[in-house]
Amino acid sequence: MKTTLLSTVLATACCAALVSTSVQAEKTLKLAHFVPPAHVLTGAIIEPLKDGVEEASGGDLQIDVYPGGELGAGPMEQYVRALQGVADITWGLAGYTSSQFERSMIVEMPGAIPEGMTGYDMLWNAYDEHLEREFPGTHPLALWVSEPNIFIMKDHDIRTPDDLDGLKMRVSGSMAAAMIARYGATPVQMPAGEMYNALQTGLIDGIVTGASAITDFKLDEVANSYTIGAPMGHIMFYLVMNQRSYDGLTDAQRTVLDEHSGRWLSRHGEEGWNALAERTLEAVAADSNNTVINLSDAEIAPFETIADAFRAERLSDSGTANILSSMRGE
Repeated sequence: MKTTLLSTVLATACCAALVSTSVQAEKTLKLAHFVPPAHVLTGAIIEPLKDGVEEASGGDLQIDVYPGGELGAGPMEQYVRALQGVADITWGLAGYTSSQFERSMIVEMPGAIPEGMTGYDMLWNAYDEHLEREFPGTHPLALWVSEPNIFIMKDHDIRTPDDLDGLKMRVSGSMAAAMIARYGATPVQMPAGEMYNALQTGLIDGIVTGASAITDFKLDEVANSYTIGAPMGHIMFYLVMNQRSYDGLTDAQRTVLDEHSGRWLSRHGEEGWNALAERTLEAVAADSNNTVINLSDAEIAPFETIADAFRAERLSDSGTANILSSMRGE
């Protein structure tokens, strides 16, 4: 009787240990961002990551998403939230804290990305040697850039650099601010969520950003003129994970996460932004209330002259030409 009872107790204890180990192995990560669920971020980045990880791990690794600033509304504090562990994973724009990402934001310069290359490949090409130091305490899951920036205007048509003289233009970060100042405009740096009201009320005359933002932030309701083709660079994005959270995963969980992040996830992001931009520009052009200016090669040339000089001087002054070369795989 005692033997039977002891066997039962031992068997029960073993089962409990196995259940406990299984429960401990399961992990749920918190992913936070500051835009609505309908933003391109969801389809381009979050769903491929979340669905891929959860399916491949058989539910052992899960991701809960907190959109719209649920874990903190300030877009400029996104990186800090990951660093402090408020969320395990956060999404943000490098330009919002430009001083932290001076090397990474080289990819934002007009003319930095040569034809045939992608922004995400350039960022990962240079990451280990040049960019890792700009991501302390985190493990990047994706690094990518937007579609090319355009001019999104209210009651102003932009065909030449002179047309920008004295206008107040919203930009996302320091790189675009320096560029737009070279074109003769006054840069106004502000988060994307403030663009609509600023343009509607006349606080700004126009916006420098990618066409996907027209859809994501309903800018077509307040803008009426769009200029495409001027060299305005791109916007860089990151998706980062708290390093301690990453290190705390099991080997199997890390393997699954690695397989669904890095260049693979970055490609999804970049392609998603570009696809939305293409659809958006088609819709904008189809609206007879809009003026859509597709600059000719001759019209682009004066912008390009200024942009090329800006890029060369910026690289020379900062001593970072080697980083751009590394990004390009040269």
